[in-house]
Amino acid sequence: MSEEKTTALVTGANKGIGFEIAAGLGALGWRVGVGARDDTRREEAVAKLRAGGADAFGVPLDVTDDASVAAAAASLDRLDVLVNNAGITGGAPQEPTRISIDTMRKAVEVNVYGVVRVTNAMLPLLRRSAHPRIVTMSSSVGSLARQSAGTGAGPVAAGYSPTKTYLNAVTVQYVRELADTNIKINLACPGYVATDLNGFHGVRTPEQGAAIAIRLAQIPDDGPTGGYFEDAGSIPW
Repeated sequence: MSEEKTTALVTGANKGIGFEIAAGLGALGWRVGVGARDDTRREEAVAKLRAGGADAFGVPLDVTDDASVAAAAASLDRLDVLVNNAGITGGAPQEPTRISIDTMRKAVEVNVYGVVRVTNAMLPLLRRSAHPRIVTMSSSVGSLARQSAGTGAGPVAAGYSPTKTYLNAVTVQYVRELADTNIKINLACPGYVATDLNGFHGVRTPEQGAAIAIRLAQIPDDGPTGGYFEDAGSIPW
């Protein structure tokens, strides 16, 4: 992207899909910030990435905390690619007749407000990049088209799934506001990946789930923005 080494930040990168995204970007020769709130897990992830040859560094980051996010942004002197990966289900039960408001609130706080908080804090850095990219990890379960059709909609999840729909809608607003800039913003669905988010019941590996984000992080200047993608192509809204 430039003669200087491209720098990326991945939130929730200490494990699962986030770790594999960081590993994939590191394999490109990029500098990769491992954003995570747990000090021990973050540094273990950094050590593992470095052992694999990646130019990785730790970024203390709790996406639910204004001060933590501000400090993370202040610690960076360059940022070309932001991958908003951190997310939670909020807990169980998820059926709309049984779910608690607290469960819904927790999911929104991380999956939507956390993305807004981090994105806004990192935008000044991204604006200085020659080829800025934002990749936000969504899910096909956020597709109202698929939910209403009942195909590929996943389990009933009144907490988790609507946060992805909300996230998609907010991302569209970012695309509209930043339309006159060179910042490209896209949504990525990793598929049904076996992670602790779903009790490791998924059918895809974290490495497979990371592939779409790694691809979108590298899109050229004439590539898409405002898209909603999975490995097979565009996802209906």
